[in-house]
Amino acid sequence: MNLPVWIARRYFFSPKKRSFISWLSILSMLGVGVGTMALVVVLSVFNGMEELNRQIFKTFEADMTISPKEGKRFLVSPALLTRLRQTTGVNLLTPVAQDNALARYGTAQTVVRLKGVDDNYLQRRQLDSSLLEGKLLLRRDGVNYAIVADGVRNDLTISPVDILTPLEILYPQSGQAFSVLNSEAFNREALTVSGIFFIESKYDNFVLSPIASAQTLFGYKPNEVTSLEIQLRPGTDENKAKQDLQKVVGASLIVQSRDDLNLDLYRAIRVEKLFVALTLSFIILIASINIFFSLSMLVIEKKEDIRILYALGATRQMVRWIFLTEGAIIALTGAFAGLILGVGLCLAQETYGFARMGMISSIVDAYPVRLDTNDILLTGVLTVLMTILTSWFPAQRAANVR
Repeated sequence: MNLPVWIARRYFFSPKKRSFISWLSILSMLGVGVGTMALVVVLSVFNGMEELNRQIFKTFEADMTISPKEGKRFLVSPALLTRLRQTTGVNLLTPVAQDNALARYGTAQTVVRLKGVDDNYLQRRQLDSSLLEGKLLLRRDGVNYAIVADGVRNDLTISPVDILTPLEILYPQSGQAFSVLNSEAFNREALTVSGIFFIESKYDNFVLSPIASAQTLFGYKPNEVTSLEIQLRPGTDENKAKQDLQKVVGASLIVQSRDDLNLDLYRAIRVEKLFVALTLSFIILIASINIFFSLSMLVIEKKEDIRILYALGATRQMVRWIFLTEGAIIALTGAFAGLILGVGLCLAQETYGFARMGMISSIVDAYPVRLDTNDILLTGVLTVLMTILTSWFPAQRAANVR
């Protein structure tokens, strides 16, 4: 066995004597372990939150969305639609006409986000798992239907069973002076409610309708839309598909992925994750500073031993390695234990969900977690660097003992 390693092990694991310095070393090891475990768990929770939001957005938003760079609507030609459908990876293309409108049901009214979609929208099957009541239906036998969010249902007290009470959608006519008293200033569309869906509060004001009725209500031309939504085939490279689609639509339109549409939210999550990681890193640093003090006190205690080692022919490098190894034993033992415990807690949370959200209206019952190998490696490297930094100076001091 390497002599510096053997001596360092004797200093730390000697069962015959437990001095104050030994207990301080154990406390430092525990501090590193707790800090490492907390860092792994918290980073995994932020990863889980980010993944949860992706899953939520995936139940409503398309893989790719084409919208105008300026303004809120644009004309789409049959030739452009054909080229887009022929682009590699494109599975479904859905024209969309979307805007805010006023909804009335009986005597109640509220502002909604009306989203008119093409007939192939339901082929995406995104809302199948979100349907609360009724059925997913947009048009049948010449009748236009609406699928409304649970928030709209609650605001207007809508019942999908009541087919006699229509959902009336009002939208101001262009060029008309706006007045709530002037009923002629509004375009109107009557829809029959077919189903209720719920995803999360962000989509609680949405009403889905056939695109033709939405275009008529907004005063759009038949080939005028606010966006084109594209579902990609499974396994398609999103970045390559985005580049190919951008070449097809040209400079006047912009192609955005689902992540691009929610970039601000992801940025906020990552900034919070960064600051929390920095905070927990300071905890590990404080534990590492304890290693510095415990090694410094050990150097003072072992001065006679160091002189004996020099008398027996030890070099400065060997003495330095003894105390660097001592610091590594303290820190790496704590870090390894912390990593194991942190990963174990995350795996247990994924399997059993013992840490609950504590809210009745929450989307998931338990805190979401997702382990990331990069985060685990980063935590390990961070601990090693702090160990080297805090162990070097006591080791150098030991090497200078004469």
